[in-house]
Amino acid sequence: MNSDKKEHYGDSDIQVLEGLEAVRKRPGMYIGNTNEAGLHHLVWEIVDNAVDEALAGYCDDIEVEIEKGNVITVKDDGRGMPTGMNEKTGLSTIETIFTVLHAGGKFGGGGYKVSGGLHGVGASVVNALSDWLEVRVYRDGHVYFQRFENGGHPVEPLKVIDDCDPDRTGTTVTFHADPTCFETTIYNWDILYKRLQEMAFLNKGIRITLIDHREDEQKEIFHYNGGIIEYVQMLNKNKQPLFDDIVYVEGRENDILIEVAMQYNDSYNSSIYSFTNNIHTTEGGTHEDGVKQALTRVINNYAKQNKLLKDNDDSLTGEDVREGVVMIISCKHPNPQFEGQTKTKLGNSEVKKIASDVFGNGLERFLMENPDAARVIVEKCMTASRARLAAKKARELTRRKGDLDITNFYGKLSDCKSKDPSECEIFLVEGDSAGGSAKKGRNSMTQAILPLRGKILNVEKARLDRALSNEEIRTIITAFGTGIGEEFDLSKLRYNKIIIMTDADVDGAHIRVLLLTLFYRFFRPIVEAGHVYAAEPPLYSIKHGKTIKYVLTDEEKDEYLASLPSSTKYEIGRMKGLGEMNADELFETTMDIEKRTLRQITVEDTIAADEIFSTLMGEEVEPRRKFIEENAQYAILDI
Repeated sequence: MNSDKKEHYGDSDIQVLEGLEAVRKRPGMYIGNTNEAGLHHLVWEIVDNAVDEALAGYCDDIEVEIEKGNVITVKDDGRGMPTGMNEKTGLSTIETIFTVLHAGGKFGGGGYKVSGGLHGVGASVVNALSDWLEVRVYRDGHVYFQRFENGGHPVEPLKVIDDCDPDRTGTTVTFHADPTCFETTIYNWDILYKRLQEMAFLNKGIRITLIDHREDEQKEIFHYNGGIIEYVQMLNKNKQPLFDDIVYVEGRENDILIEVAMQYNDSYNSSIYSFTNNIHTTEGGTHEDGVKQALTRVINNYAKQNKLLKDNDDSLTGEDVREGVVMIISCKHPNPQFEGQTKTKLGNSEVKKIASDVFGNGLERFLMENPDAARVIVEKCMTASRARLAAKKARELTRRKGDLDITNFYGKLSDCKSKDPSECEIFLVEGDSAGGSAKKGRNSMTQAILPLRGKILNVEKARLDRALSNEEIRTIITAFGTGIGEEFDLSKLRYNKIIIMTDADVDGAHIRVLLLTLFYRFFRPIVEAGHVYAAEPPLYSIKHGKTIKYVLTDEEKDEYLASLPSSTKYEIGRMKGLGEMNADELFETTMDIEKRTLRQITVEDTIAADEIFSTLMGEEVEPRRKFIEENAQYAILDI
């Protein structure tokens, strides 16, 4: 080793981060990221503490206020945080909660049986990532107060600042997120609205109020005595239910509470959402597995016992019995264990049997007591079964058999030469003329081209068997290589990027929406994994001298022109549609990986996404008309 290059490495080089410094050094470890989602995570941490009080039976009202300057205040009428001294830290319990990681009432000791905040770092992390935070506790006839500044440092010890009614209890936390820690400190009303409404649905009887004091005063109160029953009603409001009743089952075993609400509609997609301690388990888990298992078992048994399903008929599959169901599953567990890629999959093995037994017994009782609804459910499932068998035959047409079939599938797909999915991408191109230009201009090693003729089938209004009879959809399925339905396998995806390339006009936007509906309903893991993109062809070309600048919007055009010297002479050209561009223009503006602009399609809220697709692409006209009337003012072509 060259001694000149040896660097000193000794005891003094080992860094120890004291207190909350670790949070400020690596905030992503505690709140996921520092973008808009991370900012709102601060609110969830404080609200979770209030909801825990409600789950313990001591809190009825929670209020979240957005003050001017994007200051957040969360109030609850719970017991009020303890105000004495903590033996282990030598600090007040309030200061301990807000300055010591993993300090709280969620690690035993009887403070909380069920908690949404899993790690006990909530209050201290919010304090660490705020430039100031104040806490007021109403307890024992006194108002206790403490302020923290500059990332969680106490200004002075906890003190009594006033007296209050001896019966008044609760905690109020006010904080301002540190702008040096976040990409934005502006709160989004819609994000707060959806999450707080969800919390109110999942905890029946709790009243949660959201108030925005910024520009236009807004106020919303969420209070659902029906809990998840009302949640299912809301999710089904833009669909056509098959019967009026909502199946509701609740049961407790070994301190584990299982709640399930469900209702069938006439759509062809299932919408099943599961939660554990108010956390959306987007990857499912043992509670969801147990409920699904019971749904299949109970409906099959009922159908056979009542001669609706003949002995020689094949049993209904899970796919059959879930068609058209909207279901909320809520599990309250004293010690949940999470797993999965995003830690949102419940792993407790004992929950599967409990969930299966609780829901199975409740569903059996509902079917026996409601024979008309039971018959409708079974008929719906049997129709789905027949469609599944038809789809199985049609699916055979989408299986790839060899490279020759791939390249010439329906004479459309121009595949790339590389077989390494990580570097390959496929362009779904609107029209044969644009497809021709794209084929000539592409990098044939890594870029595949699939031209689409016209508009594909709207799969929101069609079962899988009908979708598989559509030539364009079969071509797409074959090209992707993942299979579809229960055979879907994300690891077999042949392209790292799936790029929708359509004109920046109304027809192009419609084709994009139809494709996104197809992907979301039949290939959702591809979307969730971030493989789907929309190409953004430029709107204008600006030529001055030998320089040509392509811009995407009017604002970008004006900004670029303003940056040019006043003496510069330039020509502005309105870009033509994809089909009118020659191969070089199309490559340079839309396909060149060094210059192009791609918009990644992501799903941040599956429940909201499901509702939007049902509203815009479903059978019901009135919800779509209402949505368009309310949102037309925000419409832009490059969606």
